[in-house]
Amino acid sequence: MNLSKLFLATSTVCLLASCSSKQTSLQSKNQKTYAEISVKKGGKWNGKKYEGGTFKNVESLKVPESHTDHSFYIRYEGPGWESNKVGYRLYLDWRNAIDIYGKKTDTLVLSQVGQDGFDSYHNMSDWGADILKVAKGMGVGSIGRIVNNEMHHFREVEATEAKVSNHKDRSEVKVNYTGWKTNNQKTNLESQLTIFPDERYTKHTIQSSELMDGICTGIVKLNNLPVIEKSSENKKWAYIATYGVQTLFDDQLGMAVFYEVATAEKPFEGPHDHLIQFRPTKNKITFYFLGAWEKEPNGIKSKEAFIQYLDENLKKLNDGNTLN
Repeated sequence: MNLSKLFLATSTVCLLASCSSKQTSLQSKNQKTYAEISVKKGGKWNGKKYEGGTFKNVESLKVPESHTDHSFYIRYEGPGWESNKVGYRLYLDWRNAIDIYGKKTDTLVLSQVGQDGFDSYHNMSDWGADILKVAKGMGVGSIGRIVNNEMHHFREVEATEAKVSNHKDRSEVKVNYTGWKTNNQKTNLESQLTIFPDERYTKHTIQSSELMDGICTGIVKLNNLPVIEKSSENKKWAYIATYGVQTLFDDQLGMAVFYEVATAEKPFEGPHDHLIQFRPTKNKITFYFLGAWEKEPNGIKSKEAFIQYLDENLKKLNDGNTLN
């Protein structure tokens, strides 16, 4: 009798464990957004380069003073976030640009990106690739400060801390820049990047501790493509965008930034980017940016279709003041 009870109990535990495993697997399959940051552990710094070690995911990171571009310390050089449509990464160094991962699949892929080589994601693979050439620009939707027509990135920062989180309805990256110094002025800047299921756009909310003119976002200029501009019917929201052959693989890509008109001084042309300069404020500023690659599943394949897609989102902002 006792053996029978033990067998029954053991069988029940195994069945529950099996169900739990299946449930976890099901939840994973149903997840449509993801954010991560992954750093090397078990190696050592040699000047500005990190040697040895293996990548481990962390929930938060205070960037070491030794870290700069191409230090081989952070997997794909910063935090990444994705939906089932597109992925992005932030260079967590002086460049502070945002890059685009074009995806040929609607599954989540970032956890595997860059595991087989520091910059292997520049090569086209089954899932897709890094498709944007940022060069000296901002990429899309990142933050800088323009002073006398010169773009100031994040070369002088006392401390940079990043944190990622994943939820059923969104994934987020938060970055705090303490003591960001430009043009002999300092501020503490908070940045929150949020991506949503079934959407291409990222919601970007920033807040400066000081009143500073020249804080801006934008889209990198590529191949002399013209900028597209439009305002919503109620004139509260507007967008700037580009569309055309502007990827590392010579195919079609659309990029856009939606911004609240009252928060902006003006859209204008910078040295390397189409820019939107924000009014000086200590309040939060929210805008949205996106990339739309023609080779994503059911991707947008013409300029006309891209503008239609942008106008649909502009109407949502016009009607509800939010996209999410």
